[in-house]
Amino acid sequence: MRLPIGTLVNVVTVLVGAAIGAVAGTRFPERFRTSLMATLGLITAGLGLRETMATDEFPLVISALLVGVLLGEALRIEQGLERFGLLLQSRVTSDDQTEGSRRRFSEGFVIASLVFCIGPLTIVGSIRDGLGDHEMLFVKAALDGFAAIAFAAVYGWGVILAAVTVAVVQGGLAVAGATLDGVLTDPMIDALATAGGIMLLGIALRLLDLTQVRVANMLPAIALAPLFVAWWGG
Repeated sequence: MRLPIGTLVNVVTVLVGAAIGAVAGTRFPERFRTSLMATLGLITAGLGLRETMATDEFPLVISALLVGVLLGEALRIEQGLERFGLLLQSRVTSDDQTEGSRRRFSEGFVIASLVFCIGPLTIVGSIRDGLGDHEMLFVKAALDGFAAIAFAAVYGWGVILAAVTVAVVQGGLAVAGATLDGVLTDPMIDALATAGGIMLLGIALRLLDLTQVRVANMLPAIALAPLFVAWWGG
């Protein structure tokens, strides 16, 4: 099996970027962090809007999202991620943190994990990584490194633990690369991108503090959208 070099580089850039952001963020006045949060929200919304235009099979993507969120709510995916974030926090931090600090830590872990692992670049790049083509994940690693700095400046050290999610998700896809390569057609990838774009819009609403969309509970749609296109697409 080929070593997933791209995934390893991506994990390192998230670790380094989050560490820089967490340290630098403590030096920022609150108004800087508020403005940075708003900017992150708007950037995420822009990325989401761009991705939602990717497919001609929009009704199938909507169906996948609706079915996916029902599955996600039944499985309580978001609650599971939050509990996992709190569990990791208990292993790496002291117990005397305030409830607000613990919540911010967990929120940073969940949001960064979703942003870093949603989208076609993650799926296709990881598959290619497993086949020995690391270029796409090198590009993603650079983008994630800068994003990690910004997220950690707002949320703190919780963002650094998103590297665990990146390692598990992208590493798993890289291992499965030989099986999945050639299975995903362009329309299936476009549907995946659109589903991911809508989820990014949900994350943007959270970053802008407009509403707490449980985006993680939509994650099954990432698998369902390309499947729906494969089964019923024109």
